[in-house]
Amino acid sequence: MPAEKTLAIVLRTIPFGETSSVVTVFCREVGKLRALAKGAWRPKSRFDGGLDLISISQVLVLRRSTGGLDLLTEASLESRFRVGGSLTAALGGLHVAELLDALTADADPQPELFDVAHATVRRLSDWRGDEAPLPAILLRCELAMLRLVGHAPEASRCAECGGPLGDGGRFAFGMLEGGSLCPGCRGGRRGVVSISARALDAIRAGVAPQSPTIPLPARAITEARTVITTYIAHLLGKPTRVAARLRPAARRRTR
Repeated sequence: MPAEKTLAIVLRTIPFGETSSVVTVFCREVGKLRALAKGAWRPKSRFDGGLDLISISQVLVLRRSTGGLDLLTEASLESRFRVGGSLTAALGGLHVAELLDALTADADPQPELFDVAHATVRRLSDWRGDEAPLPAILLRCELAMLRLVGHAPEASRCAECGGPLGDGGRFAFGMLEGGSLCPGCRGGRRGVVSISARALDAIRAGVAPQSPTIPLPARAITEARTVITTYIAHLLGKPTRVAARLRPAARRRTR
C-alpha cells in the first residue's frame, strides 16, 4: 500500500524501545491514527522535531490493512507549539489535544474538526500579554468540537421536550439530557446544575456554526466553561486531565 502524506496534529507520544515511539496523531485527511515511528529519536532521523507534542507536521504514514499499528515513516515540522508567557494558554493547547483524542474514533476523517483544533492551537502557541481572552477562545473551541462530533449541548430550547425554556435569570442544565431544561422537565432529575441567562447565551453563541462573537462579561464566560467542562466529563465518563487545572485560572481573572 502506498504511503499517505497528510497534515497532522501530534496528540501523544509513548517511548517504544530505545529509539522508537508509538505516536497518536490526528490527520486532516484520514483522522486519528496510532502509528509506530521507528528510530524517531535517533540523531538525524526523518522526524527531526516533527513529533513534539501539539506540533503541526506533515507526516508520511503507511496504513495497515489488518489490525495493529500503522507505520509512520517521516514527519516534517510545520509549526511547533511554543510556551509563551501564559501557563493558561499552554494548558489550553494540551486541553485541545486531549479533547481531540478523547472525542474521536480511529481512522474517522473529520477535516472541519481538524481545522478548528489547528486554528486554536496556532492561536494559543507562544501567547503573550493579556490572558483575559483565553476562556472565550477555549469555550468556542470546545463547543465547536462538541458540535462537530454530534454532542453539541442544547441551549435554545428544552433538551427533553423541545419546548421553550421560559423566562428568568437562571435556568437548569441537565448533564445527562445534554442541555437546558424547562421548569416542567427539571423536576426529579439528577446531574442538573443552575446556569445564568448570560452563560447560556455564551453556550448558544458558541454552538452555532460561524456565529459572530458576542461581547459577554468575563464571569459569564467562566460560568459557561465550568458547565461545559462538567458536561464533557459526563460525556466521557471522567474529567479530562487538564481541565481541572484550567478552571482555577479562569476564576482568578474574574474577581
